[in-house]
Amino acid sequence: MTELIEKTCTPCRGGIPPLTPAEVEAFRPQTPEWAICDEAHRIERTYKFRDFADAFAFVQQAAELAEMEGHHPDISFGWGYATVSLQTKKIKGLHENDFIMAAKLDRAMEDLSQS
Repeated sequence: MTELIEKTCTPCRGGIPPLTPAEVEAFRPQTPEWAICDEAHRIERTYKFRDFADAFAFVQQAAELAEMEGHHPDISFGWGYATVSLQTKKIKGLHENDFIMAAKLDRAMEDLSQS
């Protein structure tokens, strides 16, 4: 399997089935911190930060990444945390794009932690 971090999101036009639970599990080794939710129709992760400013900086990076990839997560954040939820709404479930974004968000978090 090609590393998710190396891929880019592809436009999803709908009309395709969401990933099966077995397909979702195949992506878990590359996105182990993400929780599988809603009977494998959504993934979610909460990132922890030192303060509000760091959480906001991550959310800004996530927004820029979402625009570049054309795949937009739901994000909520506050003092010391940001929770990201991914699902492909056009297919009412998970697509490979969701895992690509998850891997790239994890990388963005690593980069912020090292700076």
